[in-house]
Amino acid sequence: MSLSRRNFVIGTSVAIGAGSLLTACSSGNAGGGGGKGGAGGATQYTGAKVAVGTADDSKGPAPEVKGARKGGTIYGYSPDDFSHLDPQRIYYAFNSTLALLYARCLTGYKVDSAGHQKLVGDLATDAGTASDGNKTWTFTLKDGLKWDDGSELTVDDVRHGFERGWAPFITEGATFAQIALTGDDAKWRDHYEGPYKGKHLDAIVTDKKKKTITFHLKEARPDFNFTLAMHTYAATPVKLDTKEKYDKNPVSCGPYKIKAHTTDKSMTLVRNKHWDPATDSIRNAYPDGFEFTFGVEGLDSTDRLIADQGNDKYAVSIYKGIPAERMQKILTTPELKQRTFNGLLTGSYYYAINCKRVTDLAVRQALNIAWPLEQIRKIYGGTSAGDYATSILSPDIIGYEKYDLYGKLKKPAGDPKRAKELLKKAGKLGTKIVYAYEQDPVYDKTKVVIENALTEAGFKPVMKPIDSTTYYDQVQQVDNNYDVMWFGWSPDWPTAFTMMQPLFDSASIGNGMNNVSQVKVDWIDETIKKNELISDQEKAGKAWSALDRRIMKEVAPIIPETFQRRWYISGSKVGGAMFDPNFSATLLYKTFVKA
Repeated sequence: MSLSRRNFVIGTSVAIGAGSLLTACSSGNAGGGGGKGGAGGATQYTGAKVAVGTADDSKGPAPEVKGARKGGTIYGYSPDDFSHLDPQRIYYAFNSTLALLYARCLTGYKVDSAGHQKLVGDLATDAGTASDGNKTWTFTLKDGLKWDDGSELTVDDVRHGFERGWAPFITEGATFAQIALTGDDAKWRDHYEGPYKGKHLDAIVTDKKKKTITFHLKEARPDFNFTLAMHTYAATPVKLDTKEKYDKNPVSCGPYKIKAHTTDKSMTLVRNKHWDPATDSIRNAYPDGFEFTFGVEGLDSTDRLIADQGNDKYAVSIYKGIPAERMQKILTTPELKQRTFNGLLTGSYYYAINCKRVTDLAVRQALNIAWPLEQIRKIYGGTSAGDYATSILSPDIIGYEKYDLYGKLKKPAGDPKRAKELLKKAGKLGTKIVYAYEQDPVYDKTKVVIENALTEAGFKPVMKPIDSTTYYDQVQQVDNNYDVMWFGWSPDWPTAFTMMQPLFDSASIGNGMNNVSQVKVDWIDETIKKNELISDQEKAGKAWSALDRRIMKEVAPIIPETFQRRWYISGSKVGGAMFDPNFSATLLYKTFVKA
């Protein structure tokens, strides 16, 4: 489960059970839309790599999707309604999937037909200019930006989107920018009372004539331009802001606007005639509109898409992947397989080793060597579960490098003989390992293969099931009694800081915090602080990758499990459907209705 709130919907879907989204691997076509389904069974990542684009990359219109045409309606199915429409209240990936159609930020991700991403200027002319050692960031707005009523979108509207974050009714969004602007993690709200009393935040300076907005940060943030791609920081019009009511009817500056919404039942989107594609290098807008139906569970929507009748021919599942019950049928039926698209989820799933309790490095290394990844993945659905993970960083993180310190790719079933020899040499044969897992039909099965593997390797495993409603409350307690705990994390943007700092910085140890392994190592803390300040993202990526490998070699605080993959299916009349490598959902703005 991902505890990063941005991807909470994705993460909790995993916790519900493997049938909900553990889906098949690609062979060379992750995210590649256009009806080309990848073959199940690949074990190599083929998805998104992230680069920082140029001013030219930020110029609209967006590259055309091959074979696309304008017109028609795309229908979308989802078990749940979108919980928030007000951009400042959006953090969950599922909500961002919709927000991509109507909300725009200073920066955003330009996704090509193969799923590779570039951070580019969205409302801004480029991905931003940093100065003062990355403590000052300046952006210039594009010409021709308008709201759906035809009024001009200004730098004041962009600033308003940030300042609204201090409003007392805004409690669900991200807080990265607020903290960076005030330099106060715990009490950032104390520094500003919000925009509704006529005052502006001193740390944000706008120049309407030059169309610039400048952020003066309290600390250096080399990846601040990535932070600003989060929908929490989308522009909101000063003159059209309805405060709490804005969550029901937000104003659009994207290609579509919300025409009708019946909570938990349906939503209709139509074109925003004031959106100018020349200002947008990211979004295509081929359909005349979208019709979403809520309350349709994953199995039901998949069966409707398989049957391919009536409006279902023009339909997609918004974020619920193909359930395990239908994977075999779809992958072995050529006509159905041609209508699939897929990609890796944005995070890593792993087992946290409590270093406070398991103090011997050799024991932690032996756990990695013995862990039965192959048997676990078979329970998840075999190759349909995704790719084996051997690192901390996931493949869509800048700087990710594949390595295999503990031979898991060569022997994914585990090497109990080698693990046992390591324990014996360290004088640790018979070490008791208390394994905590979420009580669930899937994890009830995986605990059996884990128990068998550990026993064969010379450990004495003790299995501790925990009720799903309190699982994270319990494993995130610093004084818990568990040695190994199933866990996971999805980054808020694709740089390694958003993985390493929450999970391995000693400042992240505490009740309810995410350094569940309770890693407290000076050189890790120092390297995180050092790497955080590297301005060149390519160089930073290499530094983070080196830290990844060193942590796994010299500390071994986790047992990487899988980079999980999700497959979708669309109706036969849907073109351009592809996997969003950032939000792990259907990338709706590239879809079109086939002739």
